[in-house]
Amino acid sequence: MEGRRVVVVGAARSGIAAAELLVRRGARVILSETRSGFDGMEQLEALGVQLELGGHVPETLAQADLVVTSPGVALEQPAFASARQRGVEIVGELELASRWVQGRIIAITGTKGKSTTTTLVGRMLNAAGRTALVGGNIGVPLSAQVGASTAETIHVVEASSFQLEATVTFRPWIALWLNLADDHLDRHADAGAYAAAKARIFANQQAEDFAVLNAEDSVVRELGTRGRAQQVWFAPAAQITEGFVVDGKWIARRTGTSVDPLIPTDAVELKGRHMLGNVVAAAAVSWLAGVDAHAMTTALRGFRGLEHAMEPAGEIGGVGFVNDSKATNVEAACRSIESFGGGVVAIIGAWWMPGVTGQSTGQPSTKNGEWTHYTADVKGSKYMPLDQINAANFNKLEVAWRFSTANLGPRPEFNLEGTPLMVKGVVYATGGGGGRRSEKTGSSI
Repeated sequence: MEGRRVVVVGAARSGIAAAELLVRRGARVILSETRSGFDGMEQLEALGVQLELGGHVPETLAQADLVVTSPGVALEQPAFASARQRGVEIVGELELASRWVQGRIIAITGTKGKSTTTTLVGRMLNAAGRTALVGGNIGVPLSAQVGASTAETIHVVEASSFQLEATVTFRPWIALWLNLADDHLDRHADAGAYAAAKARIFANQQAEDFAVLNAEDSVVRELGTRGRAQQVWFAPAAQITEGFVVDGKWIARRTGTSVDPLIPTDAVELKGRHMLGNVVAAAAVSWLAGVDAHAMTTALRGFRGLEHAMEPAGEIGGVGFVNDSKATNVEAACRSIESFGGGVVAIIGAWWMPGVTGQSTGQPSTKNGEWTHYTADVKGSKYMPLDQINAANFNKLEVAWRFSTANLGPRPEFNLEGTPLMVKGVVYATGGGGGRRSEKTGSSI
């Protein structure tokens, strides 16, 4: 890398970490950013990183020996055209860092549950006395872990579709695909492209590696079995003869007629079947990495989940509040809502993005002059009528919109007793009675 001209595109966490890594490896680094400034500029300049602010300049990219993209930077934008024509290699930050880490990589992807499962695997490895560094799409970028990487290190990496689509040689020792549902369709061309990006997690695995797959997800079953790695299955509900399952009061490894108990289900303090599925998946990965049942159970005791992910947020006037603002797509929100037994008010907030699904005015769809209630992910890429959600166990299900444009007319009135609204994601209010009406859109608890 010594003396090579490298352009890093995007100055978020991953881009900054990549620039720091590259300059320490002797590269001549230009960091390109659309904003006019960002936190940490002075430190980067002190390291010798050249900053190019206010937009991505095609000529700069075309003159590079290597271009490294941050996950938030779309690969198909016109600024990259000249670089591609010149044959400049364009890779993502995850790909770059993976070429330099000395330890093995466990990579975890999926539409929902990635962060929780990644965290759990890291906890289980640490409980077993292993040196595990957790990061990627959560926490510390992989580029920032390179300096601490040794042959004994296990890097537990949450890998998003944005990161995986920009990989070339990325090869996890263990790769887990949790599930798939439509998401990020404002970035990916269509649902097939999104799925293909996820499937790249297996692209470079070899026969000595492991692909951990959800037996209950048809797309994962189809795309996940095309690689060369050994296939290991998990299923929190389905009855499979080989793999990791819930068997009575145990999370267990099943091999034919034999059942090896690993974790008692009463050690799981996370709410919802989907969360139990995350634990089953984490157990499968950890078992492959050599973690014993005692360490798995120890890691789970006292773990009540991540901040903003089905996080209990207190009780007011007999109404319990659950903060699930990390549920930033329809599938994640639905699974969380369905985990409640009844008496639920679900407030689902989102930014409406003008131009998505043919809406050019930024206004929500209407029907016969009435506002139509929708769920939506916070980027506006997927919409689902509320009547498609199984609401049999809910007292009422309402939507509160926030808009990115002004003067859209009067907002419809919702009965929001005891329920504040969130800037993004979802708040679920469980129980009934008590509380006062909240009329302040965007307030939070």
